[in-house]
Amino acid sequence: MRSLKSLSLLAAFALCASSVQAASSKEVTRREVGNLVMENIPEIPGALKDRLNQYENIRSASALGWLPGEQGLVISTRFGEASQLHTVRGPLQYRKQITFFDEPVGAADVSPVTPHILFLKDKGGNENSQIYLLDLESGRSKMLTDGESRNESALWDHQGRLMAFASTKRNGRDTDVYIQDLSQQNAGAQLVVQEGGSWEPMEFSYDGNLLLVSRTISINENYLYLYDLKAKKLEQIFPGMKMAFGAAAFAKDSQNIFLSNDSQGEFKTLYVYNIGTKSAKPITANIKWDVDALRLSPDGKTLVFETNEGGISKLYSLDTRKLSYKELKGLPIGQIGNFTFHPQKNNLLAMTLSSARSSGDVFVYDLKSNKLQAWTESETGGLNKNNFVEPELISYPTFDEAGGQPRQIPAFIYKPRNAKGKIPVVISIHGGPEAQFRPGFSASFQYYATEMGVAVIAPNVRGSSGYGKTYLTLDNGFKREDSVKDIGALLDWIGAQADLDASKVVVMGGSYGGYMTLATMTYYSDRLAGGIDTVGISHFISFLTNTKSYRQDLRRVEYGDERDPDMKTFLDKISPLTNVKKIQKPLFVVQGLNDPRVPTSEAEQIVKAVRANGNEAWYLLAKDEGHGFRKKANQSVYLQTTVMFLEKVLFSPKAASNP
Repeated sequence: MRSLKSLSLLAAFALCASSVQAASSKEVTRREVGNLVMENIPEIPGALKDRLNQYENIRSASALGWLPGEQGLVISTRFGEASQLHTVRGPLQYRKQITFFDEPVGAADVSPVTPHILFLKDKGGNENSQIYLLDLESGRSKMLTDGESRNESALWDHQGRLMAFASTKRNGRDTDVYIQDLSQQNAGAQLVVQEGGSWEPMEFSYDGNLLLVSRTISINENYLYLYDLKAKKLEQIFPGMKMAFGAAAFAKDSQNIFLSNDSQGEFKTLYVYNIGTKSAKPITANIKWDVDALRLSPDGKTLVFETNEGGISKLYSLDTRKLSYKELKGLPIGQIGNFTFHPQKNNLLAMTLSSARSSGDVFVYDLKSNKLQAWTESETGGLNKNNFVEPELISYPTFDEAGGQPRQIPAFIYKPRNAKGKIPVVISIHGGPEAQFRPGFSASFQYYATEMGVAVIAPNVRGSSGYGKTYLTLDNGFKREDSVKDIGALLDWIGAQADLDASKVVVMGGSYGGYMTLATMTYYSDRLAGGIDTVGISHFISFLTNTKSYRQDLRRVEYGDERDPDMKTFLDKISPLTNVKKIQKPLFVVQGLNDPRVPTSEAEQIVKAVRANGNEAWYLLAKDEGHGFRKKANQSVYLQTTVMFLEKVLFSPKAASNP
């Protein structure tokens, strides 16, 4: 049931919206507020801003690595406009900020020996990340890269001397691997792998002689190589075999590698690979889920690995001599990330933990006592966590079969508590498409469910990761529309539920989920109340032509190569822009101006076409963002306007009269 506060917000919204409701859909009202451009979006009511303020100030923290000795952890959290690096010396102690930039600080790697941190930072979401070296003693940072190319995957060797990283600096298209000696003041980066395509470093061996590198063709095809620093030679692991690797880590002896791949089945199994004999022994063949991450203890005797079991993280510890493993006890159900061993203590493992009712914090787990201790406790904007809803895992049948039975599509549903009457629904479709919705924390989902009385369903349609390599490829190429049919089957399922309102359904998604939103609106517009497309693809040909050159080949493997005449005809036929006349319900489009993945033109051409057909289209553009909004002020306006749109299409008198 919707609260009185929510009803009063709707009334406030209705007053603010009245000025634009009188205008035709072809007229455009435009205003700029800071770095945001808003078209056809009503003024945001003050009452709505006040209520959402608590949700907008829910914080989180994530572990990035241990400092040398007993100096504590480096974490990422946000107290201002963007996430920055902080240090924490002990459990629930003061979070000391150590970077101060207008832009968010991305990935970071802490030196295992010296007081230095490598971190990434781009400008305005353009993803041309530069690598910086932070000296913790002086507090100063310096940029190590050229300021123009795209750089990623910066990591230290185990001696704290060499850095390996990936960069497009050679030609702007291919991603090569470089090594730089940071112990030498004027040493430049040396290009060591330039084979063409997309490459990145993964780890140095403990003796410093080898570098493990990865080459990515697609999510279901990537390869591991060993680069010999002395011989300057590159050698493939498992040559001639098509497979996808998940994670890899050197053993302490530098002669063996723990790695996961799907060469022998649907899921990524953990193996130990001997470099000398070039042989591999399976370890987790009995676990029918992907092994996604690995970390080795300082003494090399224990390997902790993480599995993704239906969207839930589980950790296991492996005895590296006996190759026997057991699940770690005492960990809550949820998402586990960025786990890493203390550099001197083999029993202490730092990690990030989050769940549907917890936004994410840093914890340290003791492998001896099986006890978990919080190192951060992030603010929830004054909201009571106990009022947040837990999602339920469901599955629903779709249009085709698997193993002679109707294929089941997994989904998570967030339902409001104590609802009375039929519940409106938001379908949230993840991006990727080679990704997976996992039930972590979402402030927006919690607002929809607890404040608006709206159920949220997050399906993992075909093409999602985490369910085996066959499921992952079910939407590739000419099978693209099959994933849209999975949403049609979800609409059927919603219609069969006594407590859900099939006449009040909104579909939303970002990136590939944005495409899915637009495609769903062309297929099933008569069954929807509206759609929210964030940085989504509106036409595959223009997308593949205009996305950054370093991404084109990777995307062609997934979506199809538009240079092939038959594929080009197919991609044009199924693109939402081609079928825009079928979109008959209100649309809200959100875009970052600096998006290198899905260019702004994808958003603007669909907005223009929808309006040309006499239909309603809201448009929100952030000039200082890219593929999604990362800055707090922009995130706040995005949430506020999204809630306004949902209020209008689901709860306004006009929406109530829709069949």
